[in-house]
Amino acid sequence: MFTGIVTDIGTVVAATQQGDLRVEISTAYDVDTIDLGASISCSGVCLTVVDKAPGRVAFDVSAETVSRTARDMWTEGRRLNLERALKLGDELGGHIVTGHVDGIGTVAEWREEGGSHRLVIAADKEIAPYVAAKGSITVDGVSLTVNSVEDTATGVNLHLNIIPHTAAVTTFGALQLGQAVNLEIDVLARYLQRMEALRAKA
Repeated sequence: MFTGIVTDIGTVVAATQQGDLRVEISTAYDVDTIDLGASISCSGVCLTVVDKAPGRVAFDVSAETVSRTARDMWTEGRRLNLERALKLGDELGGHIVTGHVDGIGTVAEWREEGGSHRLVIAADKEIAPYVAAKGSITVDGVSLTVNSVEDTATGVNLHLNIIPHTAAVTTFGALQLGQAVNLEIDVLARYLQRMEALRAKA
C-alpha cells in the first residue's frame, strides 16, 4: 500500500529483456534500508525489488505489466516517481493507493494558471464511473484531487491543479502534451461501484 506522496524521482538506467523485462532504476534512497522483496511504487506501478546496488534498485516487469502501463515508461532515461511502501504508523498524507494501474490517460492540457498549472487528463469511458469532483485519483503515482469532471464523446476529461511544490518534486515539471500517464482510481470508488452494480442486479 502507498499514499501517492512521491519521495524520490528515479531514472531508468537499464532495461534488458530476460524473460521478463529487468529494469534498473537509479534512486537517492539508502538501498541498505531496502530489503529484497520490498515493494516500491514506480510512477504508480507497484514493483518488487529483486536486486540492488549502491544508488540503484532492480525490478522484473512482466509483459502483462508492460502492456497495461504508459507507453515508453520502461525505456532508458525515463524519469519515474518513486514511493516506498507505507509502514504502520506512517503519516497518510495522500490517499490509499495500491499501485495497480486501472487505465491510461493522455495529457490533453498543461498550462500555467495563477501560480500553479492546470492539468487536463483525457481518459477512456471505463474510468468515468469511478471519478468525481473533489474525489481522489492517482496520476503516475501522485495522489491528486479532481477539480472537475467533463464527460466527452469518447470518455472523460479530468481537470486537476498542480501546485509548484508538486511539479518540483515529481516528474510533472516535465509533462508534455500527448504524454501517456498511469491512472489508478480511488479504491473506495472501486468498491462503491461494485456494490452499486450488485444492487442493480438484485
